[in-house]
Amino acid sequence: MKTLQITEANARKLYKDATPEFKVTLEDTFGKEYFSRKVTDCDTYEEVCQFTGESPVNEEELKRIGFTQDEIDYRKLKQITKAYNDGWVADYNDGSQQKWIPWFNFSPSGARFYCSDYRYSDASAGRAARLCFKDEATSNAAGRKFTELYARFINR
Repeated sequence: MKTLQITEANARKLYKDATPEFKVTLEDTFGKEYFSRKVTDCDTYEEVCQFTGESPVNEEELKRIGFTQDEIDYRKLKQITKAYNDGWVADYNDGSQQKWIPWFNFSPSGARFYCSDYRYSDASAGRAARLCFKDEATSNAAGRKFTELYARFINR
């Protein structure tokens, strides 16, 4: 008899399209509550990476080869955005598609998530076009949970 090993991240990917019978097997193995968790429940960048099975960026290596902190933070935000969007990719040729982005207030006392707003086809670099989300709720979740990371990226 052979044994099949599945990582948690792969189990989550398989679960989406699994047959009802295979879903039961996965739930018996990992627990039903494991599959009800969403990436937006993750509170840290590292948790997002663990959830998706992606490796976190190696900050020390990137710094060693010359990356600045804002470039490292941008890579982290791109991973978070990709994970939160769960396969959705903005289509800038589709003028009717909303593309949500978090907005922040900056003051001497720090950064604060303000709200999310959308544009239909605006690809302005100043509005972080590659860091847009599929809907307001997803954008709000990312803006609230990763305010500090956004602030470091924007202010450097």
